[in-house]
This record gives sequence, C-alpha cells and structure tokens, in this order.
Amino acid sequence: MPSPIRLLVHGASGRMGQAVLRLAEADPRFVVVCAVSRSGADIPGCSVPVHSAATIADCPAFDVAIDFSLPGGFETLLASCIQRGAALVSGTTGLDAPAHDRLVGAARSIPVLWASNFSVGIVVLEELVRRAAIALGDWTVEITETHHAHKKDAPSGTALSLAAAVAGAAGTLPPIHSVRQGEVVGEHTIRLSGPGETLEFMHRAEDRDIFARGALEAAVGLHGAHAGRWSLRDIVFGQALTD
Repeated sequence: MPSPIRLLVHGASGRMGQAVLRLAEADPRFVVVCAVSRSGADIPGCSVPVHSAATIADCPAFDVAIDFSLPGGFETLLASCIQRGAALVSGTTGLDAPAHDRLVGAARSIPVLWASNFSVGIVVLEELVRRAAIALGDWTVEITETHHAHKKDAPSGTALSLAAAVAGAAGTLPPIHSVRQGEVVGEHTIRLSGPGETLEFMHRAEDRDIFARGALEAAVGLHGAHAGRWSLRDIVFGQALTD
C-alpha cells in the first residue's frame, strides 16, 4: 500500500475546511499534517497542529494543500506551495484577476487545480450539457439555479460555468435565473426547448460533504502529477496527470 498523502488544510476553521478535515482523517489515503486558519485558534475536533496564515511557514512538510479560505490568505499559501513543490487544490472564490494570473504562473512549477464547485456530479452534468448543446444547436437553453438565502453572489459560479459550457458549444450564452430561498444547498436545472419537446438536466446538492469529497479526489489526482493547471474534469474523466 502506498504511503498516505500528507495533507495541509487551509481555511480549516470554515464549514468546508472542517468537512475536509473530518473526511480526510477517516480516509486511509491521507494523513493530515497541518491545519491553517486565519487566527490559528483551536478548531473543535481537530487532532493536528493549527497554524495561522502568518505562521504557515512553520507547518510540517506536505504533499498537497486543500484550500477553502478567503482571498486574503491565498497568496501566502500559494507561495508556500511553490517553495515546497507541493500541489494545490483550491476552491477559494472571490479571487481577483491578478490572483488568478499568479495561479497560472504557479502552474509552471507545481500542479494546481482551482474550481468553483467540487461536485463530481456537476462535472458530469457540464459534459452532458455541452454535448446536448452541440447536438441540439437550434434549441433555446435557459438555466435556473437555487441556493440558500444567505448566498450573496448571483448567479452562482456553477451556473456561470454551465452557461459557459453551453456558449462554447452553441455560440450563445443562455439566460440564468437565480433564486435565493430557505436553506437549499444548491440546485441547477438546464432546460433545452425545441419544437414540441423539452429536455431537462438537473443536479441537486443535498449534502455539503460532496464538495469536500470532490476536493479530496482532486488531491489524490494531483499527488505525483506533473506541473500544470488541471481541472476536476481531468480527475473525473481520467486525464493522465503524470509524466
């Protein structure tokens, strides 16, 4: 059996970070060596050292960092990954254009993967929608996305990614309808309408753990991969990541 992947969890005090910690500690493929939060305060249930963003240089050696944090701490983590030659899996949203440019630059020396959504089902949905838009190029397409009332951004990053997949295949960006209500984790419906018939694709996220599981699968895929900018699609559809 190969040695466990040494994992650093960045943004470990947030909901996603805590989910990654919990699932990784129960998964024999990983050993969590360090958790990083903005303050460095203790995290309930965390059995590994917790560092602040300012002391990330003191973390033990790690193979892959999983990042669900805030844009303010992203640069420090990226620099640490480059310095240590470690892979980076990031789901941090709100990064500005310069931060994305630095991520692209980092891909020249380490494997990196950034995604707005780590649901494996969404990756498959995006591919299905792309193929449908190619086959049904003269049909109209619209997207409806529903999230909990606390979500501030609209449309969601996932809806924008699905719309981009349609536009890339059909040449037209579809309209997006955003709904914010209750505690809905996330629902995305893509409706293609033609003469006398309608085709719908729908994905419903029922548990936020699906995003943590997707990030962990991405970490497995990037461990030992060559430098480059990878996507969750590469992981799901088996793109070769190694030399």
